[in-house]
Amino acid sequence: MEDIIYNQLGYSILSWTVFIPVIGAVFLLFIRSESAIRWTTLLFTILTLFVSFPLLGNFDKTTYKMQFVERSEWIPSWGINYFIGIDGISILFLFLTTILAILCVLVSWKSVEGKVREFHMAILTMEAGMLGVFVALDFFLFYIFWEAMLIPMFLLIGVWGGKNRVYAAIKFFLYTLIGSVLMLVGIVVLYFAGGKTLDILALANAQYPFTLQCWLFLAFFAAFAVKVPMFPVHTWLPDAHTEAPTAGSVILAGVLIKMGAYGFLRFSMPMFPDATQYFSGPIMVLSIIAIIYGALICFAQKDFKRLIAYSSVSHMGFVTLGLFALNTQGIEGGILQMINHGVITGAMFLMIGIIYERTHTRVIAEYGGFAKLVPWYAGFFLILTFASIGLPGTNGFIGEFLIIFAAFKAKMIFGVLAATGIILGAGYMLWLYQRIFFQDANPDYEASGHHPVRDLGFREVITLLPLFVFVFWIGLYPNAFLDYMHASVEHLLQQVNATAVAGNENVIAKYLTEIF
Repeated sequence: MEDIIYNQLGYSILSWTVFIPVIGAVFLLFIRSESAIRWTTLLFTILTLFVSFPLLGNFDKTTYKMQFVERSEWIPSWGINYFIGIDGISILFLFLTTILAILCVLVSWKSVEGKVREFHMAILTMEAGMLGVFVALDFFLFYIFWEAMLIPMFLLIGVWGGKNRVYAAIKFFLYTLIGSVLMLVGIVVLYFAGGKTLDILALANAQYPFTLQCWLFLAFFAAFAVKVPMFPVHTWLPDAHTEAPTAGSVILAGVLIKMGAYGFLRFSMPMFPDATQYFSGPIMVLSIIAIIYGALICFAQKDFKRLIAYSSVSHMGFVTLGLFALNTQGIEGGILQMINHGVITGAMFLMIGIIYERTHTRVIAEYGGFAKLVPWYAGFFLILTFASIGLPGTNGFIGEFLIIFAAFKAKMIFGVLAATGIILGAGYMLWLYQRIFFQDANPDYEASGHHPVRDLGFREVITLLPLFVFVFWIGLYPNAFLDYMHASVEHLLQQVNATAVAGNENVIAKYLTEIF
């Protein structure tokens, strides 16, 4: 029996969800008014979200099977099909993407003044590419969406970014392209090894020799590790975040870097189960390094945005640690923490963009006294600070709790070191808050030419509010989100464990873990 459920709704809901932003991007070509361009883009992003709502109400949480499946022949001579669907892992990322796209349009309402049409076309095509990655079930289709994301993000950074935007854009492009090319080689090998098919579900159910699994795992790892990004291939991320416009940073933190971790879940684990177990130890070690290194680097940052960018390296280290603990709590915690990171860090980049519009600086030392100057801004940022450090009642707590619990189950030292990362995270976030909101205000602030600071406006509050709803919704009732992934995660673990080759001793993992 196929592991799919054909479209339950009788119409192509996933295709509409993916391609409505593309229709919107084409529509913008015929609009001249900048105001009309902004409103039209906002309309198409909202429409994309509303069109996708029936997915939640009609999703069957009791099965791991792909749902709302659409399949038709595309290039039959090559075995390529238009094949899309979602399961309990991908559905949450789909909705995170549609929500953040709306917020990116709102936060850019006044900040983007040049090439307005091109900017909003880039946002819409980026949204379509990201949605396509989460629904694609054919490798050819997946790779098209995976690479399609590269172009609009490159343009967002290189055209609308900061003073070093060209350097950051090229660095981002080269890092991700090199990883993607290696993944393409792996896809070609899989095509022949799996019976000349690009059907992702069929390839996940095939069995491959252990040595081939290891090489293919490393080929895919090159693309996914860069996208996460994992230590030590993370250096493109701080530059990209620092130079990108606010909308670019929100998309980058909220969705784009989740693609790598999603790739591990969708491809590496089910297709290469033996290699996954073999390399799980080294990857957990790299994750611990990322957690601690990313947190320590944050203490040295002078730029507000760069500090939050490095914090993403630490937070995504928790995600990969949970995923490769290879137990239910770790994978579910990792998936939930990806959503949490998208919510929290996406909101933080929105907050940074808002204050940058007022001050035209991101140098932390030039802030101060903002608790009195902008009390609403201070209150909103305090909630995000608590969520980032994992305060109980916020969404950051439940994800980190599950991951640390899973790390202790895998190896006690991993749990201890991960907990150290949480302590360091609390240190740099609270110190950041103290410097921005409670240290003495710069006496030369207005004399230096900066604009007077004003508090959050109505549009900005409306932009931030949905993310704060998720901060407390996930924090207080995480089961509403965990329910979607239970069946899919259990099936994934069965795939990883059922075909493990007896006697494949994890030599690297054993060496790296026993030295502790």
